[in-house]
Amino acid sequence: MSKSIANKLGKGISPQQFIDGMTKNKETFIDWSEKFVWTDESDKEYFESLNNRDDLRVLILMADWCGDVVRNIPVVFKALEDSGIETEVLIMEENLDTMDEFLTMGGRSVPVVIIADTGGAVLGKWGPRPAHVQEAMIAFKKENPDREAADYQDNLAVTRKEMGRRYGEGTAYQSVIVKELRTLLESI
Repeated sequence: MSKSIANKLGKGISPQQFIDGMTKNKETFIDWSEKFVWTDESDKEYFESLNNRDDLRVLILMADWCGDVVRNIPVVFKALEDSGIETEVLIMEENLDTMDEFLTMGGRSVPVVIIADTGGAVLGKWGPRPAHVQEAMIAFKKENPDREAADYQDNLAVTRKEMGRRYGEGTAYQSVIVKELRTLLESI
C-alpha cells in the first residue's frame, strides 16, 4: 500500500508562519534565504512552469533547531514559492506520527519534503539534505551501527564536520538542492 498524507493536508502552517514562529536560528535561516539566487535560468523557468499545475501539494516536516532545516529549507521555500505549489509545514515534534512514516535510515531526520497529489497520495520525497552531503551520514551509519559504542559520538562529530565540508562555505549547495527537487518533480 502506498503512503498517504491525506489526514495532514490543510493541517500545517504556511512557510511564512513557520518563519514568523521560529524561536531558534531565525536570523541564520533568513540570511540563507536572502543569499538564494537562481544560478540556472532553466531551473527558474521550470519551477515557474509548475504554476499551471494544481494537482500537487507539498508538506515539509521540519524543526527550527535543525541545522539542515536552516540551510536547506530557505532554498526549498524559494523554489516552491516560484512554483505556486501549495506548501505547508508540519513541525516535527507536533507530528511524530507522520515523521515516523518518513524515517531516514531508521531515524527522525528533518527536513523531509513530501510531494503528494491533491488526495494526499505520496508521489515522492526529498531530504533531509543534498545527496552528496547525505552520503557522509550513510557511510557513518553503516560503519557505526551501535549507538552505545564508546566512539559513536566522536565518530558522529567527525561525520558532521565532513558534512559541513561538503556543504561548503558559500551557496553552491543551493543549486544542487534545486536540481534534486527538479529531478524529483520531473519524475512525477
